[in-house]
Amino acid sequence: MSAFIHPSALCESSQVGDGTRVWAFAHVLPGAIIGRDCNICDGVFVENDVRVGDRVTLKCGVQLWDGITLEDDVFVGPNATFANDPFPRSRQKPASYLRTTIERGASIGANATILPGITIGRGAMIGAGAVVIRSVPRWAIVVGNPAHIVGYADTPESTASKATAVASSGRGPVTTSPRKSTVAGVTLHQVARIEDMRGNLTAGEVGPTLPFAPQRYFIVFDVPSAEVRGEHAHRRCHQFMVCVRGGVSVVVDDGEHREEYRLDSPELGLHVPPRVWATQYRYSADSALLVFASEHYDPADYIRDYDEFLALVGTE
Repeated sequence: MSAFIHPSALCESSQVGDGTRVWAFAHVLPGAIIGRDCNICDGVFVENDVRVGDRVTLKCGVQLWDGITLEDDVFVGPNATFANDPFPRSRQKPASYLRTTIERGASIGANATILPGITIGRGAMIGAGAVVIRSVPRWAIVVGNPAHIVGYADTPESTASKATAVASSGRGPVTTSPRKSTVAGVTLHQVARIEDMRGNLTAGEVGPTLPFAPQRYFIVFDVPSAEVRGEHAHRRCHQFMVCVRGGVSVVVDDGEHREEYRLDSPELGLHVPPRVWATQYRYSADSALLVFASEHYDPADYIRDYDEFLALVGTE
């Protein structure tokens, strides 16, 4: 098997993988490396310092400039634009171009613009026309100008988060059995709302509600709605999250399964055990997220690199 080069294409590179198709009026410079089974459509331009993985699709009108890497199974829609110099001047080249990496399985919609020096995470989805000015987490769905996260691909939202706790007129809180997630060790807890003419409250106890004895707490508030927080796992620390005001979405990931929960009531608490990657986003303007932690603060307990997390849990 060998690559197919259309008679109207100009492919100067000798490093084009088997099964790759280069269609009419595409131009690939000599230094470019193209993987196997790629589809390079009409009018694509690929510069020298470019690395393209296997099974990549480049639709019509895409240009890949020096410093760009596309990993395996990336899709780039028509007329998507990449930049490699944040302050370009005519006939003035930088000493080196910023590196831009599109990780495995990510998709970039038509007419999107990707600024230089960022990483689009594995499986991420860039909406058509989005202007991406900073790195995008794995599996995130981003749209708009500037691009902001509106969801996570292939991540179901649990219907359990939409259930309503039962009101109680008794003296103590009534708890229901926690609901298990598809993500290992994660559980959603519902605590009864205690109603009174003087006001309402929710309450929990260590054991029936909190599965650990807290050693500290913190409250996250005044978060701009476009911002994403969390994006880490812990080695030892358990967390119990309650949104006491407004709403926030929490994505949990054990390396094999992901699930999303909408915490929009003080009657809902989410237990996130160690060795689970957690991300919070879609904060409402008035949100206040209360987090109980089983351990005192220890920077060494945090895992902030997703590849390190996957190695720890043994899924990669």
